[in-house]
Formats: sequence, structure tokens, C-alpha cells
Amino acid sequence: MPVLTATVSDGWKMIDSRVIRFFRKHHVLTIATAVENEPWCANCFYIYLEVENVLVFTTGIDTRHGKEFAKNPLVAGSVVLETMITGKIRGIQFQGIVSEPEGDLLPRAKNRYLKRFPVAALMDTRLWVVKLTHIKMTDNRFGFGRKLLWP
Repeated sequence: MPVLTATVSDGWKMIDSRVIRFFRKHHVLTIATAVENEPWCANCFYIYLEVENVLVFTTGIDTRHGKEFAKNPLVAGSVVLETMITGKIRGIQFQGIVSEPEGDLLPRAKNRYLKRFPVAALMDTRLWVVKLTHIKMTDNRFGFGRKLLWP
């Protein structure tokens, strides 16, 4: 299985522009938690902040996954393009650390999220961010089984 790694710049690995475009083009992620050997997943609308390399989403603290973030902030997830055509399969699997945005990140995340999903302003929701620690992108348009990895 061919693997492409992100380019290295100034001691850190830059996110491949194809990954950035994919995150920006889509709007639903699946996020998975695990507490006491019990896995769980949920789907949420999200935005991607490139500079911070975070996914921003909302969910209530009373949801199962919202409660589990406090017990174990390590999460995994995916963003996929649904297709029946093998040659067009594309998607991202990720790992990260979930938290509530703080400091300068909070207004930036809130403004960008509400710009994309204005109806969220009418709901009592809580913002969360996933600081991405690992990304694997599959894009069969590059060739079957071809992957982009970060870092």
C-alpha cells in the first residue's frame, strides 16, 4: 500500500493541501470516544481551522460523548465522501485531543462555526475542538490504496 507523507518545513510537518481542501469541503465528522473499554461514536457538524489544525464542533455536555470527553479526551474519528465507486473513495481518519476552546481560540472558533452554521446560534450548544495529532487520508483517485499521512 503506497504511503505519502506530508512535507517537512522548519522542523514540523505541514498539512498537505489536499487534506485541507477535503476538511473544508465537508461538514460532518464522526467522533469516537472510549471509556472503561466501551466505545461510542457520534456524528457532528464541524469546521476546520487550518492555522490551529483543529476541528471545531458542537455537542451538549449531557450527550454520551460529551460526558466521555471529560473522562478521556483522546478521540478518533473520520470524515468521508460517500460513494459506491471504488475509484472515487476518499476519506480522512484522525486522532486527536478534545477540549473546550479557550483564550483567543474561543472567539475565532465561535465566529467561524456560526458563519458556516448560523442556526447553531439559536441552540444551547457547547463548542469543542479536536487538536489533531494524527491524520490519514485515503484518496483512490491517486491510485487504489494510496494514503497521505500526517505527521
